[in-house]
Amino acid sequence: MQSAQLGDQVTILYDGKLENGEVFESSADTGPVSFTLGDGSVMPAFDAALIDMRPGETKIIKIKAENAYGEHSPELIHQVNRAAVNPDCELTIGMVVGLNMEVEGRMQKLPATITALEGDKVTVDFNHPLAGQELLYKITLQSIAQPDDQGGCGCASDSGNGCGHC
Repeated sequence: MQSAQLGDQVTILYDGKLENGEVFESSADTGPVSFTLGDGSVMPAFDAALIDMRPGETKIIKIKAENAYGEHSPELIHQVNRAAVNPDCELTIGMVVGLNMEVEGRMQKLPATITALEGDKVTVDFNHPLAGQELLYKITLQSIAQPDDQGGCGCASDSGNGCGHC
C-alpha cells in the first residue's frame, strides 16, 4: 500500500482541538479536505505529519504555537476610534471586524477581534484567534492520488472551504 509523499494529492478527515478539549475546526463540519502535500496550503507541521501515512491510518499530532499561528503578540493590539470600525453597527466584545490598514504601502482590509469597548474607543486585536495556542489534531488519511489524477484543485469539501483554492 502506498504511503503519502510530498507532491501527492491527499484527502483527509480531521478534528482540531485546543489543549482544553475545545474543538476549533473539524472536517465533520466541512467534509473531507484535499490538498497537495508540500504546496503551502496547510501548516508545514501538518504536512510533515502526513508524510509516510497510509490510507486508513489515523494519527494524533500536537503543534506548538510557534509552528501554528505564532505566539500572541501584544504589538498587534491597538485602540482605535469607534468611527474607524463601523459607526452604524452594534459592536460586541469578541466580534471580528475588518479594518482598513496600511500594510507595506498599500491599504488592505484586515480582520481584528474586538477585545474592549470604552466610550468612543475600541480595542482591537490583529493576532490570529489561535495565536499562542498549542493545537491538537486527529488526522485520518482517506486517500492518496497523484496531482494529475484529479481535475482542478481536488477539494473534496462540499462547502468550498476545503483547501482554500476552490
